[in-house]
Amino acid sequence: MPREVDAITRLYDYLLWLVPKLEKFPRSQKFLLGDRIESLLLDILELLIEAAFSKKKLAPLRTANIKLEKLRYLIRLAKDLKLMNLDSYEFSARAINEIGVSVGGWLRYSGRENV
Repeated sequence: MPREVDAITRLYDYLLWLVPKLEKFPRSQKFLLGDRIESLLLDILELLIEAAFSKKKLAPLRTANIKLEKLRYLIRLAKDLKLMNLDSYEFSARAINEIGVSVGGWLRYSGRENV
């Protein structure tokens, strides 16, 4: 299960890195944008785990892919609101892109299996 493990591991590692940063958001945004970002990441993690243990992988993977795109915009918003510095934003953008590549490869592979 290399595709599954890769996507899940990358997302988990990103969560470990990001959660402490979200805790440092100002109170006014910690419970709005910070919680929204964290919830989205946890949703994506749940979807990837669901896909890893399900015969029908396409639906959870597609949903995870859409949520990753939403996450990109929320992270960008955090940067533009100066809640995240440029280095953290660049790290986040790279991490989200790598996760997206892993999920995209998993999606393509799963799509071929279901044909």
